[in-house]
Amino acid sequence: MFIISLMYTVPLEKVDEVRNEHMHFLEKYYKKSIFLSSGPKIPRTGGIILADNTTKEELEKIIQEDPFWKKQIAVYEITEFTPTMSAN
Repeated sequence: MFIISLMYTVPLEKVDEVRNEHMHFLEKYYKKSIFLSSGPKIPRTGGIILADNTTKEELEKIIQEDPFWKKQIAVYEITEFTPTMSAN
């Protein structure tokens, strides 16, 4: 499983201009059951995406499709972890 942490590199006004494109990108990978959960950080300095059913290498390629990546809206950090406990 992976935590993708995004940190915005531009003012929120610029983020909001690309938000709809970013949402379409997310929807594509929700449909493929790769993205499990996502949302903005509080305070709104970036976002978090939880991902599974993929490799880190494939996830790095997927991220390059994100309009936030393409338009240099955010930088990304991928953390892989092994869940040992979870709520049902």
